[in-house]
Amino acid sequence: MERTVKLYSLAYSNVNTYLFALLFIAGNVALPQLCHLIPGGGPMLLPIYFFTLIATYKYGLRVGLLTAILSPLVNSALFGMPTVAVLPSILIKSGLLALIGAYIAHRTGKVSIAALFIIVLAYQLIGCAYEWMVVKDFFIAVQDFRIGIPGMFLQIFGGYGVLKAIAKI
Repeated sequence: MERTVKLYSLAYSNVNTYLFALLFIAGNVALPQLCHLIPGGGPMLLPIYFFTLIATYKYGLRVGLLTAILSPLVNSALFGMPTVAVLPSILIKSGLLALIGAYIAHRTGKVSIAALFIIVLAYQLIGCAYEWMVVKDFFIAVQDFRIGIPGMFLQIFGGYGVLKAIAKI
């Protein structure tokens, strides 16, 4: 029997919105640093999106958007990754992840592999189309699909595991 996961939608006037966002931003700062210890780990594992997915699915659009926007900016400012040149594409994909993730979480009301798969596929496809329009190079635009499949699986299956583990919180 599948257990329903309690999902929240916090308002911008709620202090918990900012506390949870800070927690997930910290995760999105720490995880990429760990992944970058592996040669090619960043582009392969796509760590900047992981906690954005968790934040959005569990706590809603506001926490998700704060995490999606601030995580890449903080990482870029502190560590130079993502580089300023790719920052717009990362921000678009992160924002799409927050929007699509919040919508699907709200519509389904539960965590499932299928829902997470749809979220990851949708934000990546739309984000790649945006990137292709901007950089005008299909090969660069589809980098996440060429190199980042392990990261997409990490988001789907790792995200599922984390969301199920924090279901009681």
